[in-house]
Amino acid sequence: MSANPLASKIAAPYARALFDFSVEKNIMHQITADFQNLEIFLNESSELTEYLSNPIVSQDAKRGVLTKVLESQLNAETFKFLMVLVERDRINLLASVISNYLELVYETASIKTIEVVTAFAFSSAQKTALIEKLKELTSAREIKLVVTVEPSLIGGFLIKTESKVIDFTIKNQLQQLAKHLDAVLEI
Repeated sequence: MSANPLASKIAAPYARALFDFSVEKNIMHQITADFQNLEIFLNESSELTEYLSNPIVSQDAKRGVLTKVLESQLNAETFKFLMVLVERDRINLLASVISNYLELVYETASIKTIEVVTAFAFSSAQKTALIEKLKELTSAREIKLVVTVEPSLIGGFLIKTESKVIDFTIKNQLQQLAKHLDAVLEI
């Protein structure tokens, strides 16, 4: 669920190549774990993301920072891949490459990523019940739930998959009621 479609399109061949390589070398689990951790790390470290995306910063400087910060934390093949991105001036697409790669892994493993926007945080029991229901509805083996809390929804929740949006929010129900009342009162 990449935000920038152009970046995603450019990143897709890199992600596919890494995915194919990881399957061929039987290291998909290690690279996937690295990318899941790296995705979290990049989301929490906007300075690093901005630094890597800065076209003024030299490749050597980017290589040096990545070596200091990540080399000891990552599988050797994952780190080599990051160096390839630096050499080809594509390290600015790292978030999109990670997203595309993880989508390929999840698709292969029959794992669906579903985004849920809710007015209040779910309890663990509610989250578990929702995951079980979504597994049943989507026939997925696993569900990766991405939960965002949005208080403006008033109550309820919104479910987003790659092709559908299901809106169970009170805000939506109030908007529907307002439209209905407007139509009725215009008569």
